[in-house]
Amino acid sequence: MTEPRSHTLEVPGATLAYDVREAQGVGAPILLMIGSPMDASGFTTLAGHFADRTVVTYDPRGVSRSKRTDGLAESTPDLHADDLHRLIDAIGGGPVDVFASSGGAVNALALVARHPGQVRTLVAHEPPVARVLPDAERAMAVIRDMRETYEREGFGPAMAKFIATTSHTGEFPADPKELPVQDPAMMGLPTQDDGSRDDPLLGQNLITCTHYEPEFEALRGASTRVVIAVGVESEGQMARRGGEGVAERLETEPVIFPSNHGGFMGDEFGMPGQPEAFAAALRQVLDA
Repeated sequence: MTEPRSHTLEVPGATLAYDVREAQGVGAPILLMIGSPMDASGFTTLAGHFADRTVVTYDPRGVSRSKRTDGLAESTPDLHADDLHRLIDAIGGGPVDVFASSGGAVNALALVARHPGQVRTLVAHEPPVARVLPDAERAMAVIRDMRETYEREGFGPAMAKFIATTSHTGEFPADPKELPVQDPAMMGLPTQDDGSRDDPLLGQNLITCTHYEPEFEALRGASTRVVIAVGVESEGQMARRGGEGVAERLETEPVIFPSNHGGFMGDEFGMPGQPEAFAAALRQVLDA
């Protein structure tokens, strides 16, 4: 695999930055790796395990190098899906294979519902779709409380609630205030409100991503092979439960992958998973 070459793509309301790691020779379809709001840097280790394929990564609009010009407060999965549609056109039109994790998996489900001909296989890893949970109303109430905390108190207190929410096992309490949340200062999070409200996670994608309802009828009828993946260590957590709920609605069984929600990562953010084993599992699914 060559060193990544960076490019930009003008789309309505944003300039997207993306990276292409060219494989030597001609082989399998391009492998597009996407997250949200995680940018391309989170896939560096995983991409290195697919040197035999051309791998494309990108920064979603409003994240890192991808600058927004739309003036909107939030980005929806449908908006991200349109960006991905245009990105796939820019790299050859597809069909590509897609590995999508977390919010990226939600955006990829929206993409396949609208443009199935562009995607051969989608591996959607732990989409945090609250609407498919048995305790959907409780989950969405916890998430709304997190967003309200962000608007009222800023990043640190809201991020403490985000960590509590994503690590919580089982159904959520009826009252969001019953969710155990650590002191932000004890977690190394800022306690002073800097006044900004443009965080890509808490300000732009939190509600629109987790409250999104995939177009299940379109997905079930799509030409794309859709595989839902969940982490073996994530049992009971919201993102895995979301993946399980999506798989059930698609009338499929989720595939169990190694590690946790970030199991494909190396030391990009100081919380390494099991990228070698994860890559092997992903390759097995893509080659099936």
